[in-house]
Amino acid sequence: MKLLAIVGNNADVSTNRTLLQYMAQHFAEQAEINLAEIKDIPAFNEPADRQAPPEIIELSQKIQEADGVIISTPEYDHSIPAALKSVIEWLSYTTRSLIDKPVMITGASLGALGSSRAQAHLRQILDAPEVKARIMPSAEFLLGHSKQAFDEQGQLIDQEKRQELEDNFNEFLLFVRLTNQLLSQIRSKHSVDTEFPYELD
Repeated sequence: MKLLAIVGNNADVSTNRTLLQYMAQHFAEQAEINLAEIKDIPAFNEPADRQAPPEIIELSQKIQEADGVIISTPEYDHSIPAALKSVIEWLSYTTRSLIDKPVMITGASLGALGSSRAQAHLRQILDAPEVKARIMPSAEFLLGHSKQAFDEQGQLIDQEKRQELEDNFNEFLLFVRLTNQLLSQIRSKHSVDTEFPYELD
């Protein structure tokens, strides 16, 4: 399985990046996880021609080629970073590459609560009609005090958090398979219904 992991902020130093790097290494035998950065993507400016900048076209291609997407977001002022919101606005306004894409949300924050409010907001945003991602339900991974959560080798220290992340990730792999199978059946049925719009006696 091929997954795209999006670092949800534009900071040079980010524990969300560290978390995704850990996941790419820790789950290497289960999936190929490639990281994508958003820090060089220009701010959304609603161009009249609806043309996406090259950075968004490149990101969209990576999203389309992936079986699923992981987004790891910090929490800034009880919400997601402006940079991440801007990227999603670009995608919804131009390529719409997140439509029907299975998405897992994770988050790391320097505070005690992790990124709970930010993750809730991100779920609402991804559920918008112009985005319409398939968000993994009833699961969220919150990593609080994230600056102290990793050792010098970038390994997650707390055993309970490691187990929680492993459980969530395994659920996501199943969610990706089931979602893509369902979508394949829906598209196949739609294709047949379009080709043969009337029932034959």
